[in-house]
Amino acid sequence: MRPLIPRKLEHIAFGFLLSCFMSLLISGVATFLAVGFAPGFVMSWLSAWLPSWVIAFPTVLVVAPIVRRILHRFVVMDGA
Repeated sequence: MRPLIPRKLEHIAFGFLLSCFMSLLISGVATFLAVGFAPGFVMSWLSAWLPSWVIAFPTVLVVAPIVRRILHRFVVMDGA
């Protein structure tokens, strides 16, 4: 199967998917803790998720390179 995304855009696709899944999960937990499985739970969840994702996606794109640089200072290379 031929890849759909060029390698130079991989970090953006990674940030897109990571922020999508993480914000979906966290907003679902927060919505459940706030209202429980009340009628309209799914709509409440989705209306909480979308604004969360809009913030999470650019945040991941900015923060991920910073975290990688920090981790490179602490991670031991194999054979070193």
